[in-house]
This record gives sequence, structure tokens and C-alpha cells, in this order.
Amino acid sequence: MDIVTARLRIAPELRMFLPVSRRQEWQEVTPDGTSTLGHHVESLGIPLTEVGPMIVNGRGVAPSYQLAPGDVVEIHPVPRPQQLPEEPRFLLDVHLGTLARRLRLLGIDAAYHNDMDDPALVVQANDERRVLLTQDRGLLRRRALWLGAYVRGSRPADQLRDLLERFSPPLRPWTRCTACNGELVPVEKDEIEPLLEAGTRRNYDAYGRCGDCGQVYWHGAHSDHLEEIIRTARAWTS
Repeated sequence: MDIVTARLRIAPELRMFLPVSRRQEWQEVTPDGTSTLGHHVESLGIPLTEVGPMIVNGRGVAPSYQLAPGDVVEIHPVPRPQQLPEEPRFLLDVHLGTLARRLRLLGIDAAYHNDMDDPALVVQANDERRVLLTQDRGLLRRRALWLGAYVRGSRPADQLRDLLERFSPPLRPWTRCTACNGELVPVEKDEIEPLLEAGTRRNYDAYGRCGDCGQVYWHGAHSDHLEEIIRTARAWTS
């Protein structure tokens, strides 16, 4: 009997994208003479943004490869850390606000809007060459998007670790505004004294101010929690 299907071996890291009832190592697909390997992989539910090397019958191929009956394919995840042509800059969708604030705390360029729709996100990501971060697989499949990444994890701490391990961005804590992503600059206490509560004026002398929105920062009572986030992040990237 003639072989009419191709077999795809899915790496363990990518099986989370498969339907629960089909999370097996081997997947069979039927080549139709027109659909690319990339199309077949996405049809299984795996965004191509998460796919690294694809090996067909022992040789590496591009997503545009035309799958043929009898092909045996190995689908690997994106290697970590993922190499980018320049220092990574991010844009996060509306569901990742806490992650955006933690990235900014670490000094990572992380744009975020709580009211931006999908087409606008793609436009900004492309215009500013930002990696679009999301848990929306449909958004990652938009053909116009230059680069995106699926954020793994439901807790902000898990999401942060996933991003740091995947992209290994340099950490520069306390250099960005957690509210707007602007860069912080040192400011003399007497310049911003009218903006401070009496207790703050008495207890703190070192301040920074956002160059974009003007928000003033100092190491207050909440800094122990934030310093723990920074310490943990450094341990993940060391």
C-alpha cells in the first residue's frame, strides 16, 4: 500500500500546544501538494514563533518546505537563549500587565497598553522592532507580525522566568519607570520636595524621576519585595 501520510515528531516542549486528546510524540498529517510544513505545524496548534529547527529525513528545512508523503519530520523548539540581532525590546498584550511592570523593574524595555487591540499591537511591534509577548496563539499566527513569543506560565513569577531564560536580556534594575517604561534619572531631593509626603521627606534622600511621565521613585517600604524579585531574576540569568 502506498504511503499517503507524513509523520511529525513533536518535541516535548511543544506538545503543550497540541489538543489534550492528541498530545502524543508522533503526529500524522496528509500532504496535499500545496500546504507547507509550516502550515501543517500551525494546523496542529503550534505557533511557528515557538518552533526552532525542523529536520526532514535528516536535513534541516525552512517552514516553506513542501511536505511529501513518507516524510519523517522532527519539530524542535526555539533554542534558548534565543538569538536576536539586537538587545531585545518587548511589547506585551493587555493580559500581561504585571509581567510588564516586573520587566521594567529589571530595566528591560517593555511597552504595554491596557486598551490596545490586536492589529494595533502588530503595528507597534513591527514599527518599533519589539518582540510581541502574548498567550494568544491566534495573535502569534498573524502573518504581518515580524516576531512574537508565547509566554509560558500563569503566575507572573513563572512568566518572568520563562522570558528571562528564553531571551537572556541584560538586567539594569531601577532604571525604568514601572508605570510608563520611561527611563529614570537621578533627581535632587530639593527639586521634588513639594511632591513628597512629610514622612517620605524625613526618611529618604535618594530619588529618581521618570524622564517621560515625571513619576518620582525612592526605595520605600515596598522595596524589600521588589529587591527579592530582582535577586531571583539575577539568579535565573546567572
